[in-house]
Amino acid sequence: MASRDELDALSSRELHDRAVHLALRHLDVGFLWELLREIPASEAARGRTDLAAHDITQVSAMISDALASGDDDAIADSLRPVYLDYLTKHSG
Repeated sequence: MASRDELDALSSRELHDRAVHLALRHLDVGFLWELLREIPASEAARGRTDLAAHDITQVSAMISDALASGDDDAIADSLRPVYLDYLTKHSG
C-alpha cells in the first residue's frame, strides 16, 4: 500500500488513473458518485460554469466526466484531495 506522501508525489493524472481504476475494479459506485458530485464544482472553480450547469443535468455526461476527469490537468489538480483520500483508504 502506498503512503499518503508517496501518493502525493504523483501527478494529478496519475492519481486520477489509480483512483478510477481501483474504483472500477472494486465496483465502488460510492467513490464514482462522489467524483461525479465534485466535478461540477471543479469546473465552476476554473470558470467553466457552462460545463458545470450542463453536467448537473446530464448524468451520462457526468459518468463520462468521472472516467475522463484526469485528462484535463486543471480538473485533475482540483480533484487531487478526492483521489488522495480514496487511494489512501483503499490501496492495498
